[in-house]
Amino acid sequence: MAVINPFVTQGYLSPHYFCDRVEETKYLTDLIMNGNNVALISPRRLGKTGLISHCFGQPSVKNNYYTFIVDIYATKNLQELVFYLGKSILGALKPQGRKAWERFVNALGSLRSSISFDINGLPEWGLGVGDVKVPQTTLDEIFMYLEQADKPCIVAIDEFQAVADYPEGNVEAILRTHIQRCRNTRFVYAGSHRHMMAEIFASPARPFYQSTSMMSLMPIDIERYVEFAQSLFREYHKDISEETIREVYRRYEGVTWYVQTILNALFTLTESGSQCLPETIGTAVRQIITQQSFTYSALLYQLPPKQKEVLMAICKEGKATNITSRTFLQRHHLTASTVQGAVKGLLEKDFITHDLGTYSVYDKFFALWLLQQ
Repeated sequence: MAVINPFVTQGYLSPHYFCDRVEETKYLTDLIMNGNNVALISPRRLGKTGLISHCFGQPSVKNNYYTFIVDIYATKNLQELVFYLGKSILGALKPQGRKAWERFVNALGSLRSSISFDINGLPEWGLGVGDVKVPQTTLDEIFMYLEQADKPCIVAIDEFQAVADYPEGNVEAILRTHIQRCRNTRFVYAGSHRHMMAEIFASPARPFYQSTSMMSLMPIDIERYVEFAQSLFREYHKDISEETIREVYRRYEGVTWYVQTILNALFTLTESGSQCLPETIGTAVRQIITQQSFTYSALLYQLPPKQKEVLMAICKEGKATNITSRTFLQRHHLTASTVQGAVKGLLEKDFITHDLGTYSVYDKFFALWLLQQ
């Protein structure tokens, strides 16, 4: 496949387009291959899923394991978790050949009649969430397959903290019971809400307490990013100044997705044989915000008035602390009750983040757009 722009902003392409993470890759791979389950914790958009995909692409893993990644960020209950777990496993097994996927399909007795086949005889996950009538039964079948698979398996569950909010209330205990019996499968629990992940894995009262190795992810070293970006620009007969890369990294605090997105836009704006300089960053950011303006307008429209007021107040602060203090309330003409009620809703909808007493708008490009309104 021809790569038009080497700065990937969605998914994982190949090691060539993956920046650094050499030590983290080795550490995570070694933990898994030595029989450990791992809780991988870092803020969103820092590259957890990319790192997992990169690890799964290592020859020692790729050649010896079946690997599955399931994103449960949008799931609301056990039924949806089971649905997406089954769908992800079948999707990953299909390219492995009939022997691989047939064993899984045969294990799903509760869903077998709902799985269809295309004209080439390949199974299709054509069912809906509602077809998972008895989630615990289907979950039993999925774990039975994992134990009986003809190769050891690794299951990565992205945004794992979502299970803590399921209405069933006992999902952590159900999963822990299954997982502790697994001999053929290792698990990676990736999560972006640090305090929730800490509660799940570090609280003695929770089922997953002391059941995993803990690993956190930090921003990629700036020197590695300078080398990585300049190398990819040169491959396409373009150039980018070191100063430009450092300024992008500084503005977005080294958060991988933002750095990649800006570099993607800068690459597009740079003609072959030319050099990209810092003054182009503003143009790149404006283009990105313009492309997203319709989405941002729709997001803002859905918010109740009080949540809009608090969102704007946090946005203007950049990083807001002591949001119920008299100083904050007077500066933004708010009341403590308004802030307390609005913050809860904004956190639930992921408009803002809260870390170590500091609130900020989750999407940095959205924050820039808000400031222009």
